[in-house]
Amino acid sequence: MREKVAIMKTFLKVMLLLMLIGISIGLLLIGKGYDMYKEAIQETPLEEKVEEIKSKANYTKISELPQMYLDAVISVEDHRFYKHSGIDVIAIGRAIINDIKAMDFVEGGSTITQQIAKNEYFTQESDSTITQQLAKNLYFTQEKKMERKVAEVFMAFALERDYSKNEILELYVNTIYFGNGYYNIKDACEGYFGKSPNEMTEGECIMLAGIPNAPSVYNPKENPKLAKERQKQVADKMVEYGYLSKEKEDEILEEGF
Repeated sequence: MREKVAIMKTFLKVMLLLMLIGISIGLLLIGKGYDMYKEAIQETPLEEKVEEIKSKANYTKISELPQMYLDAVISVEDHRFYKHSGIDVIAIGRAIINDIKAMDFVEGGSTITQQIAKNEYFTQESDSTITQQLAKNLYFTQEKKMERKVAEVFMAFALERDYSKNEILELYVNTIYFGNGYYNIKDACEGYFGKSPNEMTEGECIMLAGIPNAPSVYNPKENPKLAKERQKQVADKMVEYGYLSKEKEDEILEEGF
């Protein structure tokens, strides 16, 4: 009996020690991430950064974008966008579980083969919200460091505090990479379809929404078959979240591009 009690006490001490180590590491990462966020803001204030983006000649206002495109982006990138405050705890938890299952970070494949494998076996939804992705596009690199992710969260909170959801969505589509050297929605529309954003067909809207997940893979000019498959994935998400009926999806997917 005494031996069992001794073992239990030792076990509890070890667990407490591990917990304290985990908390210490967490606090350290939060501190480093906050410092990274503050440094970025001090170098270029958020308002100044946003005005810089808006002043570009190829900037497109949300009122000029088809609702079909906006619905497609929300469905495939961040379907709880209008409900959260910058971070999606549910998505983060899901991503952690997927990472544990894969024993690696399953987001962001490097080769076409790796990215296709990820698309076949893992969820297409990111653990980052649209607001977090915008924060990264405005200030941070793509490197997978925990302190960068923490800084991204602080920046996402700042964006949500200072800008409306529609303003954030507008900035997002003007700063994401669509492949082929296109870094905003207007250039991507003109480059891929030869038209302005408000002239896109419903099928083109859905296809374009799916490209940023893996621009080199889903480039409709270089990989039309994969682009069409991705279009179907996005359309399925739109049906799942109530933006399209199954009948409307089938009708749109019959369109060429």
